[in-house]
Amino acid sequence: MTRIALDPFVRDLDGESAALRAAGPLAEVELPGGVHVYAVTRHAEARALLTDSRVVKDINVWNAWRRGEIPMDWPLIGLANPGRSMLTVDGADHRRLRTLVAQALTVKRVERLRAGIEALTNASLEKLAALPAGQPVDLKAEFAYPLPMNVISELMGVDAADHPRLKELFEKFFSTQTPPEEVPQMMADLGTLFTKIVDGKRANPGDDLTSALIAASENGDHLTDEEIVNTLQLIIAAGHETTISLIVNVVEALQTHPEQRKKVLNGEIGWDGVIEETLRWNTPTSHVLIRFATEDIEVGDRILPKGEGLIISFGALGRDEEQYGPTAGEFDAARTPNRHIAFGHGPHVCPGAALSRLEAGIALPALYERFPELDLAVPASELRNKPIVTQNDLHELPVELGCPFGGDA
Repeated sequence: MTRIALDPFVRDLDGESAALRAAGPLAEVELPGGVHVYAVTRHAEARALLTDSRVVKDINVWNAWRRGEIPMDWPLIGLANPGRSMLTVDGADHRRLRTLVAQALTVKRVERLRAGIEALTNASLEKLAALPAGQPVDLKAEFAYPLPMNVISELMGVDAADHPRLKELFEKFFSTQTPPEEVPQMMADLGTLFTKIVDGKRANPGDDLTSALIAASENGDHLTDEEIVNTLQLIIAAGHETTISLIVNVVEALQTHPEQRKKVLNGEIGWDGVIEETLRWNTPTSHVLIRFATEDIEVGDRILPKGEGLIISFGALGRDEEQYGPTAGEFDAARTPNRHIAFGHGPHVCPGAALSRLEAGIALPALYERFPELDLAVPASELRNKPIVTQNDLHELPVELGCPFGGDA
């Protein structure tokens, strides 16, 4: 089996995903830092593995870990071994942690956030409208980033004063270009920041998920301080990064498919369809690290060996022709059915999926209603991905807003 090295600079994600699919349902890959794992690249096989009890999250199953081959300064150590949370446990422990989070993120509870999301969206649009006319705007920095960070912080009870430090640390956390010598300190700094947040909520609880996790631990659910801190870190990291990328990727897709954009703005294609197709075609999460095989497992015509690591390559399986037919590589906002698994599948499906969809479903139509003439300020070929193996994330999204609806011509 030919080993495919994942590009730490993410210069051609589409080409890399195509190479992974061509390698078969199970590809052998090399992660940045020379770490060897396997990747599932097809939709059907990914669904099966995501519900297979022989694939676990316990890093102690990993042969390379047990042999001491994974250094603590590996740039991706924070994703492979982020501490005890629902991201790293299975079975009863996973159900216990996930249930507490799921109770706070039910569709009904998420819907209660609608008014707040609408207010934050309108405030962001007002700031955009107040920027000097005729100058390119980084839509990611000015619109796509603030909304999800503010929403998830409100949900978790994080003070806005901590946002700049969170942004700085999470950029290092996800980047494959973080110098190895900085990794241990970065991990320690994240732990310190989130411990401070938890200690603050323990002293002054509020109506937020962090306070709820603390209360649950005090009412007999036996969450340790480590589990509370790591769960907070996990939800904030995943809860804002995915939605930022989703908003950015939808705008990029619409601006590079003008015929479909026209149909969307005319109401011929619904925003739900745009969002679901973007999740499939240009998924916010390119690869999910990392799970481990407790025994040899058949994956199509391949074998995932016992003790080896597995990543889920959502960027590859989102364009699987065996699932989506010969047009799998095309963006089609009217595609139906569209049964993608961009938010995962089975017991480990992302608990924040409904919140991400709600945020995008509010923010995007409001953006285009306010700025119907919005356009890319550079050719799409000049847009560049950040060096993040797990996230499909642009450095920036320069746009020209055009005349706002109702503004001066």
